[in-house]
Amino acid sequence: MRKNRVTLIITLILLLAAIILVITNSYTTLKKDVSDFSIEDTTIVTKIFIADKNNNEVTLTRSVDGSWMVDGKYPAQHVKISSFLKTLMDLEVRSPVPLAARNNVITRMAAIAKKIEIYQVSPRINLFNKIRLFPHEKLTKTYYVGDVTQDNQGTFMLMEGSEEPYIVHIPGFRGFVATRYSAAKSDWRDYTVFKTRVNEILSVKVEFPLQPGQSYQFDLPDNQHVELRSLLSNQVMENYDTIRVLSFLTSFADVRFESLLEQLIKKEFIDSVKTSTPKTIITLTDRSGKINEVKIFKKKGFAALYMEDGMTMEPADLDRAYALVNNGEDFVLIQYYVFDKVTRNLDYLMGKE
Repeated sequence: MRKNRVTLIITLILLLAAIILVITNSYTTLKKDVSDFSIEDTTIVTKIFIADKNNNEVTLTRSVDGSWMVDGKYPAQHVKISSFLKTLMDLEVRSPVPLAARNNVITRMAAIAKKIEIYQVSPRINLFNKIRLFPHEKLTKTYYVGDVTQDNQGTFMLMEGSEEPYIVHIPGFRGFVATRYSAAKSDWRDYTVFKTRVNEILSVKVEFPLQPGQSYQFDLPDNQHVELRSLLSNQVMENYDTIRVLSFLTSFADVRFESLLEQLIKKEFIDSVKTSTPKTIITLTDRSGKINEVKIFKKKGFAALYMEDGMTMEPADLDRAYALVNNGEDFVLIQYYVFDKVTRNLDYLMGKE
């Protein structure tokens, strides 16, 4: 009798589990709507994969702390990610592609379309949308993004497995969304070079290889003391301009480069710049021991400078320079307007100029 009761209980449990799975499937199976391109809840998006026909691809991944990474290696631009997630949420179908143009659109998309994969947190068991158990990452949408309509107000999109392309837009927005789906890593990466507050700085060394007398190092053993030392003489410098020094040290809180250049300039040219003598070298060490080194190189201008004696001077770009950032990993373009505040020379800090 007891054995039969155990068997009955097990049978009931299995039956209940089967009923729950059936109900779960009816409530959680993603709607296979071939025109459903939008994401209703972007807060549960965990990963986005974008690939184009030029062999470019990028994976954007949400970290545990809510920040986003590019290919699991580089921080992503917060503003760019937020804007893209809003795009995913606001998408609406304007209309199906007219029958007369359908074949041409599909053929065109086969040649140039970008593939998009959206991953979200999804519960394995979802009972009446009230009880959600066993969350896991799941591929929820895969579709293709083509080019734009003739009126530049819509973008052609096609859901994977469908033969019905649609014209998609954002209501109230004049323009198209095709360009927002970029597979280029450089379009998503954060351009921050320095993001260190003054109380996080252990030391800052600024070297001028062509002017060694202007090179120096700041040491901040604690939040109360700042020591300035000449690198040429190794002498501790007294009576520095306190306001200028404070302005210099606080400037490391937010310094960014303008653009990545690896994909825009030939490797031979980049290598030649890297082997030349840097104009400035900045080495910042924070209190965790992390070292951030930046090398800055002069950039040629477009027009030669003519001296009073009739001689010509090699043209120099007065607005921009090249730089190696992320400890030599990335070759970038920077603006003097941004970097001048962290490349002050020793005479300036001493109030001599």
